[in-house]
Formats: sequence, C-alpha cells, structure tokens
Amino acid sequence: MPFPISNAALARALEARGYDEPTPVQLAVLQPEAADRDLLVSAQTGSGKTVAYGLALASTVLGESERLPATVQPLVLVIAPTRELALQVHAELTWLYEPAGGRIVSCVGGMNIRVEQRELQRGCHM
Repeated sequence: MPFPISNAALARALEARGYDEPTPVQLAVLQPEAADRDLLVSAQTGSGKTVAYGLALASTVLGESERLPATVQPLVLVIAPTRELALQVHAELTWLYEPAGGRIVSCVGGMNIRVEQRELQRGCHM
C-alpha cells in the first residue's frame, strides 16, 4: 500500500528515501481519525515513529500547501529525552521536510551554544 499522503513535497522525500509503503505506526498516524489530534505513539525501535511524527505534523504546518511559509519563529517544537534522539529527530525531519523548504534546527546540550543561537536567529520551521 503506498503512503496515503496528498502532499507532493513529502511524497517526493519519501520516494527519494525508498519508502514505498508505510509501516504500521506510520499508517496509524495517517488515518483520518488521527488528524488534528494529540497523539501518543508507542512502538518498537526501528518501527518508523520519527517519520510518523513528521508525517502527522504535515496537516498542521503545511495544510494544503506544498511549501512551508517563511517564518522567523518555529512552528514546531520537538522535545527529546536524549541528545542522540534529538539529533536523530533533526536528521529525519530535515530530509522529510527539505523538499517543502523546511528549515530544521536542533539545540542540544554539549554543542556550541553560539552556533545554535545563530541558527535560531536565522529562523526555522522546527
């Protein structure tokens, strides 16, 4: 079953990464009854949760548009419990939203805070 998404930019990103069908967790967040709702997703490591969250955000941040709007302040804030997970989320959302013009910035402990401040000041979507 192909990904049930209508956004062409995200569809291109998925295709470029070789995603031809959604995992069960990705399919679950794309169901109409999940739209515009708070979601609590629990699944095994490697099940595609990070991409699932990215896909679930699409209706909120993109709506019907193929491109994200210009922004100074973030549209989305993701909080992760570890640096490793934060960097993984950053990497996954970056490739997923790149075709839509997404700018994803991560701020994590142990990194250069001045660089992170400059990145935030340039504006980002997530």
